[in-house]
Amino acid sequence: MTTRVVVLGAGYAGAGAISTLESALGAGTELVWVSDTDYHLVLHEAHRVIRDPAVKEKITIPVEDIASRGTEFVHDEVVDVHTDDRTVELADGDDLGYDYLLVGIGSETATYGIDGMAEYPLTLKNLDDALEIHEEVKAAAKEATREDPAQVVVGGAGLSGIQSAGEIAEFRDRHNAPIDITLVEALPEIFPPGDSEIQGALRHRLENANVDILTDDPITAANADSLEFGERDELDYDVFLWTGGVTGPTELADVDIEAEHNRLQTASTLQTEDERVFAVGDCSMVEQGDDDVAPPTAQAAWQAADVAAENIARAIDDRPLQTWTYDDQGTLVSIGETAIAHDVEVGGVSAPVRTFNSVPAKVLKKGAAARWIAKITSWSRAMKAWDAL
Repeated sequence: MTTRVVVLGAGYAGAGAISTLESALGAGTELVWVSDTDYHLVLHEAHRVIRDPAVKEKITIPVEDIASRGTEFVHDEVVDVHTDDRTVELADGDDLGYDYLLVGIGSETATYGIDGMAEYPLTLKNLDDALEIHEEVKAAAKEATREDPAQVVVGGAGLSGIQSAGEIAEFRDRHNAPIDITLVEALPEIFPPGDSEIQGALRHRLENANVDILTDDPITAANADSLEFGERDELDYDVFLWTGGVTGPTELADVDIEAEHNRLQTASTLQTEDERVFAVGDCSMVEQGDDDVAPPTAQAAWQAADVAAENIARAIDDRPLQTWTYDDQGTLVSIGETAIAHDVEVGGVSAPVRTFNSVPAKVLKKGAAARWIAKITSWSRAMKAWDAL
């Protein structure tokens, strides 16, 4: 009897798991890949599209360039997962049965219950989002003047917010556009996960790029053209991009598996409480001991995808499952044409300086994306994308 393995999502988790599953699954198994896009997006480089939409050609990879012909691809949107009868409900097609399921459908941008935050801002979770941000910034700049510049506000000064603000600044400078950029963070300092060394380096680069930084005051409400704060005056905007944190996808809201904010809870084996369902990437909360969980980052998804795929093959064969522990290999952040590297490891060796920028950091940032593209396709394709990264 054929065992069907179904993979949901074409993000880092899904795309990363496919090739491992193709190698690890034995005879008598069927592999089905489901995604609402027929390409994989190198999401941590999607902010580049804000500056230049042509970049999309280099950071989108068709699924047929990743999966072999033996893997069935279903281009459809996941609506729900029914664990009782082991089916995936799809928006257009018939329900899809599975024997083992790998859930990797990413996340949504958290709104934290802030009034208007679900209605008014732009977000950056996919290619269409990046293209929309580009068009909105371009349109706002066209209507602006030097005396009355367009006001672009980026809410949330984590990785995505910082990189997006940097790309908007690069667009402004390349087109000599009348744009003021403000980066807003509720906490006392930008890049909250980082220590003071990288926070200071990032702040310095942003300020050199003429990005205004407002910290230590949360947004309390978003309106159609202004933001309200806990203490400071309202801030008017022409374009508002919100990048504040992640929550699980609504498709997982009713799944009968233990979850928190729609993110499925898993053991360090990537297996949920349902032994037939594994989860990886932003839609999961992976135990890491001491009440800790793996971070919702591309780096974590890259690492975990291989283990999740291998463990599905092991579960089918009734073999012991491997455990996965997140290995933080450092931080790489781009700000326009420059980059900051912090606590980076190269080939398992730590860099001699904790925090650095300029050409070495930029090369490492490009190299990280190139290695990922090469992993799921080829080094030839990765090198073709190099200039856009």
